[in-house]
Amino acid sequence: MGEGLLTRPRLSVFIATSLDGYIASADGSLDWLHAAAREDEDYGYDAFLAGVDALAMGRGTYDHIASIDPLPYGDRPVYVFTHRPPPARVGVTFLDVGVGEAIARWTDAGYRRVYIDGGALIRAFLAADAIDDVTITVAPIVLGEGIPLFAGGPRVALDLAGATSFPSGMVSVRYVVRR
Repeated sequence: MGEGLLTRPRLSVFIATSLDGYIASADGSLDWLHAAAREDEDYGYDAFLAGVDALAMGRGTYDHIASIDPLPYGDRPVYVFTHRPPPARVGVTFLDVGVGEAIARWTDAGYRRVYIDGGALIRAFLAADAIDDVTITVAPIVLGEGIPLFAGGPRVALDLAGATSFPSGMVSVRYVVRR
């Protein structure tokens, strides 16, 4: 690679769903996920986060964690995609830009890996063919309704990179986007 050329960061998804594909109950609650998870099981989140330079999420996801102080991401910058930014917060940048502009900013910042979180934002990045890998931990529960992860999203071919099952019944599956 020539001097001065910047490499686009790897864009990764790490998320949990119910068996029927919901990331939250209809009211936005994650109580079902907390009930399914066991404290003595390591689902790989800490190891995943250790390899992340920045996080991106939609406004709905941010609103779910906004009351946590400090945010649980260490000193990693957080980018929130929204048309209606809330009050400023140290370490959080509110963006009203498209996928391409965001990737250009992250490339210029020298990020190697960005964590993309939240159903609508994940679908937008998938539609732009920008996601590189997806890790989904499936909880052993059928919610029947709620906030879907992929409903209305684009068709994306994936290659299985690994799977791990846990005594709790959780199953973590990692895919790489086929290009």
